Amino acid sequence: MKFTVAAELFDKLPEACFGVVVARNMDNTVDRPEIRDLLAVQVGRVEDYYAGKKIKEAAEILPYREAMQTLGVNPNKFMCSIEALLSRVAKKKGLPHINAAVDLGNAVSLKHLVPLGAHDLASFEGDMEVRPAVAADTFVPFGETGAEKPEAGEFVYVSGHTVRTRRWIWRQSEHGKIASSTSDIFFPLDGFKNANEAGILAARDELARKLAEFFGCAVNTGFIDRNNRFCEL
Repeated sequence: MKFTVAAELFDKLPEACFGVVVARNMDNTVDRPEIRDLLAVQVGRVEDYYAGKKIKEAAEILPYREAMQTLGVNPNKFMCSIEALLSRVAKKKGLPHINAAVDLGNAVSLKHLVPLGAHDLASFEGDMEVRPAVAADTFVPFGETGAEKPEAGEFVYVSGHTVRTRRWIWRQSEHGKIASSTSDIFFPLDGFKNANEAGILAARDELARKLAEFFGCAVNTGFIDRNNRFCEL
């Protein structure tokens, strides 16, 4: 099983890069107060840091908004996941407790200010790819049951023909969501070599360390850029 990023994405975003973390044999059924505490600390930090600021004008968000525009996506209508997350927290709407794995991912994402996805490996239909959408692809929005069709050529995270994230890093699917019963997880982190590569690597490595620390599970990491477009999962 591989994670592959299509050459077409790097044609449009040559500086794009992806951190990869894979955790296997996790016990995500146990509530872990220490992870809730980590998340609470980062929520408070983000609330304080962005008080009185416009998230969309923040230096750490501008590269994502520019990239979305380059991909033909209106970032005002379809905010990338990290902008949406920061906007929610900055407005003091908090974050709901989902489960330990999701809480940990959110804490690391907030700390390093980078997008961080999470997908159940057991739901994969072959490899995971970031590529332009094709006619056979379908997407079920998170929390819904009806399927929709991505726009032709839209960049998506997809396994087989089941789209896991639309508009690159806009919105994840109901398919592959992380439940308390999930034991094997693929975490991608999306960034740019000329803007926040160090942050992507720091977030990747911290997530890997904390997964091993809190869950005692097997963890592997990887990195993708235009010179190395795939890694084994």
